[in-house]
Amino acid sequence: MNLKLERPIIFFDLETTGTNILTDRIVEISLIKVMPDGQEIERTRRINPEMPIPAEATAVHHITDEDVANEPRFAQIAHSLADMFEGCDIAGFNSNRFDVPMLDQEFQRAGIRLDFSNVRFVDVQTIFHKKEQRTLVAAYRFYCGAELDDAHSANADTRATYEVLKAQLDHYDDLENDIDFLAKFSSQTRNVDFMGRLIYDDNRREIINFGKYKGKAAEDILRRDPGYYAWILNGDFAQNTKDAFTAVMDRIKAKGKNA
Repeated sequence: MNLKLERPIIFFDLETTGTNILTDRIVEISLIKVMPDGQEIERTRRINPEMPIPAEATAVHHITDEDVANEPRFAQIAHSLADMFEGCDIAGFNSNRFDVPMLDQEFQRAGIRLDFSNVRFVDVQTIFHKKEQRTLVAAYRFYCGAELDDAHSANADTRATYEVLKAQLDHYDDLENDIDFLAKFSSQTRNVDFMGRLIYDDNRREIINFGKYKGKAAEDILRRDPGYYAWILNGDFAQNTKDAFTAVMDRIKAKGKNA
């Protein structure tokens, strides 16, 4: 089943030096941009991470330091890549928890802040786990009836993710062929920031989701303990998380001016 799209959607996958959003780097990105008319634009780009690739990472994706030695740094392709994502919804496999925040952090380092406020995120892994509880290789076997060759290459994983979502729509009658529905169905959390340091409650208030203030309203804490905000800004947090806290603080300041 082909996707019903109101605007383009990008399926993408990253290969990286590791799994730490803050300290690791991207070594390869592969994407498929699917247009509302069904046209597909496919790109794969290796990236010099400006750090050694650990042997454990190479064992997974088979990309070595030598493979990326002459490739561009992320900052060198960031603007063209950001243009590619502009106005698109985003899909991937475990993308909400890893690929999206990792990509955002790389953009932040390059001085680019993408506006994700109207983006709908479809995580095919979440749909799969809610339905079958398996991995991408098993998902491809289950839904597409074939073995996934060259697993853990970004291009193969990206293509497989795209094919799995289309097959899921064929397989489950209760899955609507609608990106808004799929984004909501594949969301496991109500995160304010990508890492879930802030989450929304039923009244759309930002709630702190870690540490000593876990479960407390962020606005209440920042009013009562402004030093906490300084700790967030200077701490080991993703820029996207700092931006989320800054938005709360800006709202507090605006209310103070209007009081």
